[in-house]
Amino acid sequence: MAVVVLVGTLDTKGEEYGWMRERLLRAGVGVTLVDAGVIGEPRVPADVPRHAVAAAAGADLAVLRAEHDRGAAVTVMAEGVASVVQRLYVRDELHAVLAIGGSGGTSIATRAMRGLPLGVPKLMVSSMAAGDVTPYVGSSDIAMMYSVVDIAGINRVTGSVFANAVDAVAGMAKGFEADRNRALTAQQLTSDARPLVAASMAGVTTSGVDAARERLTELGYDVLVFHASGAGGRTLEKLAGEGVFAGVLDLTLSELADDLVGGILSAGPARLCGAGRHGTPQVVSPGALDMVKFGPLDSLPERVRGRNVRVHNPSITVIRTSPEECAELGRRVAAKLRAACGPTSVCLPLRGLSTLGEPGGPYHDPDADRALFGALRAGLRGSAVEIVEYDTHLNDPAFGRAAADRLHAAIGAVTGDGRRRPVRGAGGPGGPGDAEDAGDAEDAGYAGYAGNPGDPGDTGDPGDTGNPGRGGSGRPGG
Repeated sequence: MAVVVLVGTLDTKGEEYGWMRERLLRAGVGVTLVDAGVIGEPRVPADVPRHAVAAAAGADLAVLRAEHDRGAAVTVMAEGVASVVQRLYVRDELHAVLAIGGSGGTSIATRAMRGLPLGVPKLMVSSMAAGDVTPYVGSSDIAMMYSVVDIAGINRVTGSVFANAVDAVAGMAKGFEADRNRALTAQQLTSDARPLVAASMAGVTTSGVDAARERLTELGYDVLVFHASGAGGRTLEKLAGEGVFAGVLDLTLSELADDLVGGILSAGPARLCGAGRHGTPQVVSPGALDMVKFGPLDSLPERVRGRNVRVHNPSITVIRTSPEECAELGRRVAAKLRAACGPTSVCLPLRGLSTLGEPGGPYHDPDADRALFGALRAGLRGSAVEIVEYDTHLNDPAFGRAAADRLHAAIGAVTGDGRRRPVRGAGGPGGPGDAEDAGDAEDAGYAGYAGNPGDPGDTGDPGDTGNPGRGGSGRPGG
């Protein structure tokens, strides 16, 4: 039988958890109720009582009570619940997790949920779900459901919301019990014969990234595309740092612009570090660095209202990055890439970085782009990072295919045969093997590599790939 684990503070939410347990049992699933409360007495009996939860974190419940420190108690019980939930999962006694709560209950339950592999059903009903849920979700696949009203008894609103949550998680638990292979640890992510490649994308870079994704799929890769939404970039970095990917195609860096200027979709200062730190081959392009994303137009900060403002959609407003900001972004990107331990190439689309920045578009600003490219070239001068320049825009499908071919070549150079390196602690290798060379890439019409000053000037592989020559020849191959 599928089992749903309920995690909650039964001193304050006992009535609600008792109601959900009964409804889950009627839905034909088993229930394990875990009590994370500390102060008051539980209103319903728990299958895993609070003293056992505290002990799982190496703490004594009586001591926690005596200290009267709510923050410390929440932290300890969150660790204890995470330990309990992990043990239940390993013993195949957990097929989904459901919790309800305010800020404290949400913090406790989602700490445990984040410790479970991707693919294990996790549903959090929270009064905090309509705001910034980043601290709760992190880079996991937790489903957040807004409770609409505070969680205080069963009424016409909470009854409806909780019923939907219970019915949803019961179905997910049954499905997961029947197919546990949908759970994905880092090792399981790389167990398929096709090596994984990460790609970054936004709406304004979709055409170019889609062309790259299609090309990589042809070459035998499984491509995971991450939306440059802040959370997407953080997840990409986390997985890249764990060595999950055979290569990273990072063609959308707008999160770095948000981090610099104060936009709402920053992925934090660690963006563009994971692959380089792990030594994973990466091909990078400054896609969408021509804009910074803010919220709805009426929320736009006064300090940027006089800029080149565009309404992207009712929820997102963008501004054009200035030449000074672009120069700083170029310096930051160069510094991150210089520190990379693995093969790294930068592909520069000289005619535009996004749909808005293409010739004739509202963000077409050659001066700003030149500032960006110049800072990148200067920052990478004398480094091992390859710079390749293309006389086209980022969303030209040929640009995407050329970037994909370059990544494929870099992966092959590292492994010797195009196959992925084993992930730390993972099973044996697997990959596309001797995939065909990228001989049909349609990028022969674009300018070749400009060359880092002082770099050696070999011509690359002009005879068989059609990619631009490497190292200052300035002419396309093929």
